[in-house]
Amino acid sequence: MEKYEIKYYNELANKFKNKKQVLAEIINLKAILNLPKGTEHFVSDIHGEYEMFLHILKTASGVIRRKIDEEFGRALTIDERASLACLIYYPEEKMKQIDKTDDWYRITLYRLIRVAGCVSAKYTRSKVRKMLPKNFEYIMDELLNCDSTSINKEHYYSEIINNIITLDLAGDFFIDICSLIQNLAIDHLHIVGDIFDRGPRADIIMDYLRDVRSIDIQWGNHDVLWIGAGLGDAGCILSVLVDCLKYNNLELLEDGYNVNLLPIYNLVSKHYLSSPIDKYRTPYNDDETAALLKAVSILRYKIEDCYRRKYKSFNMENQTVLDKIDFEAKTWNGYAMSECDFPTVDRDDTSKLTQMEEDVLAKLIHSFVTSRKLQKHTKFLLDKGSIYLCYNGNLMFHGCVPLDENGEFLQEEFNGKHYKGKVYMDYCDEMVRRAYKTRSPEDLAFIWQLWCGNKSPVFGKDKMANFERIYINDKEVHKEVKQHYFNLQDREDICNKIFTEFGLDGKRGHIINGHIPVKHAKGESPIKANGKMIVIDGGMSKPYQKVTGIAGYTLAYHSYGMSIASHQSFLGKHTMVENNKDVMSVKYVVSKYADRITVKETDNGKDIESHVDDLTKLFNLYNEGVIKEIL
Repeated sequence: MEKYEIKYYNELANKFKNKKQVLAEIINLKAILNLPKGTEHFVSDIHGEYEMFLHILKTASGVIRRKIDEEFGRALTIDERASLACLIYYPEEKMKQIDKTDDWYRITLYRLIRVAGCVSAKYTRSKVRKMLPKNFEYIMDELLNCDSTSINKEHYYSEIINNIITLDLAGDFFIDICSLIQNLAIDHLHIVGDIFDRGPRADIIMDYLRDVRSIDIQWGNHDVLWIGAGLGDAGCILSVLVDCLKYNNLELLEDGYNVNLLPIYNLVSKHYLSSPIDKYRTPYNDDETAALLKAVSILRYKIEDCYRRKYKSFNMENQTVLDKIDFEAKTWNGYAMSECDFPTVDRDDTSKLTQMEEDVLAKLIHSFVTSRKLQKHTKFLLDKGSIYLCYNGNLMFHGCVPLDENGEFLQEEFNGKHYKGKVYMDYCDEMVRRAYKTRSPEDLAFIWQLWCGNKSPVFGKDKMANFERIYINDKEVHKEVKQHYFNLQDREDICNKIFTEFGLDGKRGHIINGHIPVKHAKGESPIKANGKMIVIDGGMSKPYQKVTGIAGYTLAYHSYGMSIASHQSFLGKHTMVENNKDVMSVKYVVSKYADRITVKETDNGKDIESHVDDLTKLFNLYNEGVIKEIL
């Protein structure tokens, strides 16, 4: 045996000091392998809609209601089950509406304990114990594991319940056990991209996600944009500001991340007070915000034109905008412009920043890189995030794997080196992490091109036509051509090719992504390629809901199979509580298995089996006397 192997097993022996301890752990691990797999929950394209998102997690997309129906289907009416579910989702708010008596507390506590026992049944007692709230850890452990039908324990069980009520602890206990049920209902959370943009408070979502016990994130184009902004890239910061000003999300910037917008107000006061702003009015902003949007947009066009010319490997030189304006003829690239007022643009050098613009940009960068909350969120995105993830046989990514028109992996070139397929996705992931370490302008600019470049697997289009949509009426130049992947994703052979590229068996696995909203109202299905591809962007973002006809999809992968839930628009917490409402409307079964999936069949199961092999080897080393037991 090699020296490093002996060193490893000696370290393992420090934890399991003799053969009895080794055998006890092997028995424990082999038992865990036969438990049903935990429920994985998939959410995509949240886009800052924090109220809707938090409600979906509180309900586990219908998992909690299904458990209540299983447990009380014959004992409680539909209304009683709906009321119990709403109490679990919003315990504080729901209890304020109820005329609470000791009998109500007692009956409801028994019901909540039964639901908690139901959702915890697939976990080990040790795992559940680690999730128990500290204030009631011992009490909940006893209640969840006590046989209330046993004559010996009946009075003990009842006494615990009575004391919770008489000592005026029921309210706090309700809140904690409802929170426990919510946490138990989702064993692992996958965020398949785009936490940010459009919705009002992405920072609230990020704060919540940082407390989730088990989570991963696949970066969307809006997520990499905010990563770049958090690292101080000028192009990313200006695009973030444009999005926030377009949707009037100033609260996110000022209250959420403490970004100082005063320099932009000063820029507007000096140069834009008399400049037309009609083209920058949106359904969400006012005149003041429209003026800010115009000033930031023009600054953005300048910076982006510089990037496009400077970084040749991005292949974006032909997408510069300001240098194509004929100010006398009021045309752009030969097309008539609806407006041609650019107060800070030098016609001889359209990308040149004025001194005031340079000062404004420097202050904005300082605001972003010194925001403590944004820096925490940026690090969290790096720690938990990636361009793609292979997990339990499924492949998750937000946008696409770049393909050519024939379905072959598209080869991309950066700085004289070529990448395609999985290797290219790995390269993009590596570059984001490198930018976090180096903060060099070149590395940060790579993040910017992931946001909007024609080579980006998270953007997946040939260009971002913001300037054209604002200034050119001819819709021909508004077109943003989607990557070939999106035209081919309904083909099983393409999905199989992608599975093979990423080293996965496509017989049971799925490709799961978002990014392009599924037009549910027009009959589009989120399930493609005979179930191999699942697209879960259903329009959680309110501006998209007119197009999709729903308010988002979520996906659940549990021991019985995989199912998709579609959701209705969130009507507000008060309405939900008042009427015992939920937002889940339709459920699609993607796959259903004859035998329940166990932990043994998961990635975690493979790790456990590997650990069992190591423990077996340690046991043999004890037997052989190579390592001495401590009795």
